[in-house]
Amino acid sequence: MRFASKLVQQLVFQYNQAAMNGELSRREFLKFSGLVLSSLAAGPRNFQDRPDERDFGPFGRVAYQSISVLDAPRLDAKTVAYRFRDELLNIYKEVTPPSGPAYNPRWYRVWGGYVHSAHVQPSRVRYNGVLDSLAEGGQLSELTVPFSQPHKYSSWAGWEKVEEFLYYYESTHWLTDIVEGPDRSAWYQITDELGDAKYYVPAIHLRPILDEELAPLSTEVPAAEKRIEVSLRWQSLTAWEGDSIAFSTQVSTGIQSATPTSGIPTTTPQGSFNVQVKMPSKHMGTSRLTDTLGDRALPGVPWTAFFTQQGHAIHGTYWHNNFGWPMSRGCINMRNQDAKWLFRWMTPVNDPGDWESIGNGTRLIIAE
Repeated sequence: MRFASKLVQQLVFQYNQAAMNGELSRREFLKFSGLVLSSLAAGPRNFQDRPDERDFGPFGRVAYQSISVLDAPRLDAKTVAYRFRDELLNIYKEVTPPSGPAYNPRWYRVWGGYVHSAHVQPSRVRYNGVLDSLAEGGQLSELTVPFSQPHKYSSWAGWEKVEEFLYYYESTHWLTDIVEGPDRSAWYQITDELGDAKYYVPAIHLRPILDEELAPLSTEVPAAEKRIEVSLRWQSLTAWEGDSIAFSTQVSTGIQSATPTSGIPTTTPQGSFNVQVKMPSKHMGTSRLTDTLGDRALPGVPWTAFFTQQGHAIHGTYWHNNFGWPMSRGCINMRNQDAKWLFRWMTPVNDPGDWESIGNGTRLIIAE
């Protein structure tokens, strides 16, 4: 019997071949996705005996309605195929050709050609052991598979798929119970901080985040000497400790638009602010943040730090991979691991188990 990792790799390979030959309809793709998810949920339980089963990839998840596969890593190259939202691609290698684009020159070699990285979320499949119990008040966790289909349960309807959204790789969630799922294996209950709704996914899809991963960084530096500077022109963020740079990275700030969304400008505000509220997991809901998902919900946005009363925040991002170019509806998008570092470094301090922390925190300066 083949192991689950071999099965997923085989499924992705077969799917890519069929798609290249024009043999795969949208309905067949959804069937394929179900097979992948089923293989994940049916993965091995004894991870110590098969450690290689815990981690394989990399995959690229299409994070936009559709993207082009090109015959060369250039924006003006010939389109040879299309891929659609939530399709999984084998990433054979990353290339950065001199043809760019300069703000984001990363391309992925996939089956049949090349895709630009802008709307492809790199991900892996990492299975996890199941906890015997959860911390009182909830256990923070992150998703470790490309995507997972949440379910809901009621005594009158039983188990039902949640059609409004999926959970995506490196999104963060609060675990509040361990139950027997519809496949009779262990599933975690996720309590959504927006409305306290309860959802369920296979436990092996979620990795509990250890307390030490949330320990504050640079605690020897006085809080008043920490500051964050964001350049809208260069789409960059720099964390300073006095006169020394502690961290610097590319970000994506608000798109320029003459038409506000729901009356709220899409540009990132300029000026001096302070971090006000930090939440390690935030359900951000509608299209307030991005064009790439339309009106789809954004549950489990990781490592969120609000700095205005209107809801502008610094946070991790799983719906695009185009850092260095404006992409948001006013927030400051970061790579998830970068956002996690900054979350730990800035104040107010967020202790393990805190769903939110409030205070007059680290200074943030946003300038052209």
